[in-house]
Amino acid sequence: MSFSKNNNSNSPESKKNKTKDPLLKSLAENVKIIKKVMGNSNDIIIREVDILKTDKQRIAIIYADGLADKTAITDFIMESLMLDIDSTPETREEDIIQYLKNFCLTVGDVEDVNDLQSVYRAVLNGETVILLEGQTKGIATSTKSSKDRAISQPSTESVIRGPQESFTETLRTNTALIRRKIKDPNLWIKSRVIGDITQTDVAIMYINGIANDKIVKEVLERLDQIEIDGILDSGYIEELIQDSQFTPFPTVFNSERPDVIAAALLEGKVAIIVDGSPFVLIVPALFPAFLQAAEDYYQRSIISTLIRILRYGGIFVSLMIPSLYISITTFHQEMIPTPMLISIALQREGVPFPAFIEAILMEIAFEILREAGLRMPRVIGPAVSIVGTLIIGQAAVEAGIVSAVMVIIVSITAICSFLSPAYAMSNSIRMLRFPLMILAAMFGLFGVMMGAFAIILHVCSLRSFGIPYTAPFAPLIPSDQKDAIVLFSRGSLLTRPRLVNQKNVTREQKLVRKKGRSDLGES
Repeated sequence: MSFSKNNNSNSPESKKNKTKDPLLKSLAENVKIIKKVMGNSNDIIIREVDILKTDKQRIAIIYADGLADKTAITDFIMESLMLDIDSTPETREEDIIQYLKNFCLTVGDVEDVNDLQSVYRAVLNGETVILLEGQTKGIATSTKSSKDRAISQPSTESVIRGPQESFTETLRTNTALIRRKIKDPNLWIKSRVIGDITQTDVAIMYINGIANDKIVKEVLERLDQIEIDGILDSGYIEELIQDSQFTPFPTVFNSERPDVIAAALLEGKVAIIVDGSPFVLIVPALFPAFLQAAEDYYQRSIISTLIRILRYGGIFVSLMIPSLYISITTFHQEMIPTPMLISIALQREGVPFPAFIEAILMEIAFEILREAGLRMPRVIGPAVSIVGTLIIGQAAVEAGIVSAVMVIIVSITAICSFLSPAYAMSNSIRMLRFPLMILAAMFGLFGVMMGAFAIILHVCSLRSFGIPYTAPFAPLIPSDQKDAIVLFSRGSLLTRPRLVNQKNVTREQKLVRKKGRSDLGES
């Protein structure tokens, strides 16, 4: 697997120039080659029949059992070709391919195939291919089976208020969910096929006239430069197109909620949809987006603002509290009020480990329990994780291995780490806690401040598809502060993010309020 921004060998032009095996005039030879390449697999159905009553024409109907809809093949292809055709040379003046497309096939999507590679791809996509004797061109008809997972509630993003639907593993279902939200002809889709073996369909969606053309071009170029044998999830694409490979912070946003993706498209961002994955990617992804939830826009702005402030505070607590506790109790006891210092000292009496080892043991134990709870069967996972945490914490305190205050610190840290709506951001915070704790044990508060400044400088240096990661905080964009931490009322959000969108920056909405009468009984 390789990815290089300077390598254009996988561009659309290069793909077109790759050697392709043309179809032969002999139908028997074509069928023989297809059977050999596909290993005579019993799920690849090849039916050879004769059509046209007066001048018989030999054809082969090829499809994959399980991927294609048998009912559609029977009703709209087999029946039309074998029973409904009654042509003579006088009535059929055009060539046979065009005649079948114009007068015989009653399916909606029909296209030509000119080489064997196109035949393989069409069959494995659930389409039905029709090859004809004496013709070096075939017909691919859309007969994909509609069997897919039903649209359900999001499983990783809880919904308090808003649409109760999520993406599925089918690309066309996902694009349809977005089009239901944005009924605009300027919502464009560009398709790519990535993966030499898996041949995974990847689509990008954006609103023409709102999305930045440079960002759209950059997304397509990065997708075209991917060289890999298979794509099984959108996480593959996320890792291969992100700006920086060596950062704990996510620079590509993902969501399984159509309303979140639709809102991002209206801001001028670009969505990347991968067939087989219910998680849709959004680029560019900026730091504030990971601390914003869709419910923020479905309720009053003052409530959403308070909740956002709570999230930012929770992220700070989750990141800094363990290291601050270690540094203060180890090096700066004079900062603690005397009654609290006495209480902490009494609790730590008999504990054999320093605060740093104590904190590391508890943090690692909690991370193990959390990961085990995720991997366990759903029936027993929550019970085991909760009971395990309570029992281990209480037993550790009673045994004198850790102090009660350390259990409280770790519990508060763990709870605050779940305040981030984006799981990827909470993972980054979990990872950064440990180096801060090490710096706190080595240098005290000075080490904590060094680590905090290093994190801030690193975040400020990041970019997501050319856009500063910390915008609109750094660089400071006053007009975009209306939807950063403080959320202004809906009538005040008249502009789109300035750095993301530079063409259609105005939402063109006006909040019109009619002055009501103070006395409802006034006539």
